[in-house]
Amino acid sequence: MKSKTANLRKRKHILIVDDHPMMRQGLAQLINSEPDLLVCREADTARQAFEFVRQEQPDLAIVDISLPDKSGLELIKDMHALYPDLLMLVVSMHDESLYAERVLRAGARGYLMKQEGGKKLMEAIRQVLGGQIAVSEKIAARILEIFSGSGRDPGGSPIGRLSDREFEVFQLIGHGRGTREIAAHLRLSVKTVEVHRANIKAKLDLRSATDLVRSAVRWIESQPPS
Repeated sequence: MKSKTANLRKRKHILIVDDHPMMRQGLAQLINSEPDLLVCREADTARQAFEFVRQEQPDLAIVDISLPDKSGLELIKDMHALYPDLLMLVVSMHDESLYAERVLRAGARGYLMKQEGGKKLMEAIRQVLGGQIAVSEKIAARILEIFSGSGRDPGGSPIGRLSDREFEVFQLIGHGRGTREIAAHLRLSVKTVEVHRANIKAKLDLRSATDLVRSAVRWIESQPPS
């Protein structure tokens, strides 16, 4: 009994944060089949994730971008501020070209798209646990360009020019939220949201509020289900 308990303690403990039960179960099965890895808890909200990190002190958190009570990006920023030693890997359906750089800046150590499969997931988990950054070759090349002073990829989406907060406001606009709703959801003043909206219009070369809403809705409709 003691040897079994000791073996469990040697395994790296992983927290899964995803609001889809089937996705959590699938990830947990893959991870628990590895002799050196163990899923310690599964959370479906950011609030649960904070509580489980406090209780379990996992070695790694696997986080989805879309959560019901807080964006995964904001969760990563908050987690990194409160638990700087916690390693985080994002596993998401969303396009890495828009999200990978953002989550790395926020404090995550890797980004993997869900369609990559189990083998890639295990590689990414071990890379992050080993102190490396786990991203695709495409994203790695872009990051090297940025650090070398080349700036952002000129062929990238205009939406990539938005700041993290502007990007979040843009998403909420696409989901049909009004200015006051967005302000309440993000705990910002109405004036601050209006400034973000103006900045988004300027960066995306949109002339009116109607154009902004149409652009945001079209973008949301083009995204895979979260």
